[in-house]
Amino acid sequence: MTADRLPTLLEEIRSCRLCEAHLPLGPNPVLRASESARLLIIGQAPGTRVHATSIPWNDPSGDRLRDWLQVGRETFYDDSRIAIVPMGFCYPGRGKGGDLPPRPECAETWHRRLLALLPNLQLTLLVGQYAQRHYLPHWYGSITENVRHFRDALPAGYFPLPHPSPRNTLWLRQRPWFEEEVVPELRRQVKKILKD
Repeated sequence: MTADRLPTLLEEIRSCRLCEAHLPLGPNPVLRASESARLLIIGQAPGTRVHATSIPWNDPSGDRLRDWLQVGRETFYDDSRIAIVPMGFCYPGRGKGGDLPPRPECAETWHRRLLALLPNLQLTLLVGQYAQRHYLPHWYGSITENVRHFRDALPAGYFPLPHPSPRNTLWLRQRPWFEEEVVPELRRQVKKILKD
């Protein structure tokens, strides 16, 4: 039942043209999911490199995220274990300070239907402010506070993270507690979920 419906929904999402008029490089929804996935990564939206390759997190941000998780590319891209569903599926374009925010149509239109077909999820990584604002049952008012209080989100099945973009290197340097406290627990949780 679920296994039959998920490929159909993924095909529908990959054919989506809802916000085509707003996308400078045109639509190219990038996501991965399988009903057996136990870990879900919800990030922001694809950048230009991901748009060009159609491979999520195929950039320096993805390298840093995989390091945080302590998983190689083979495991990371095994959609039978890890689902990757960004807040916006297509590259949204560039603004003054970097990429524009994810288009809101994706989460509004697709997320509920898609997540309903992922029954084996044990943990959802909320990477960046857009995912956290949408999914966290509470919002501490900043990424820093959300990440600092990550244990508060674990009972709900969420793990808030900063975006691993190289643009956030200063944020990470100024908060050594992230590497000392948060990353080891993140690795422990991920290892437990992905074992076997």
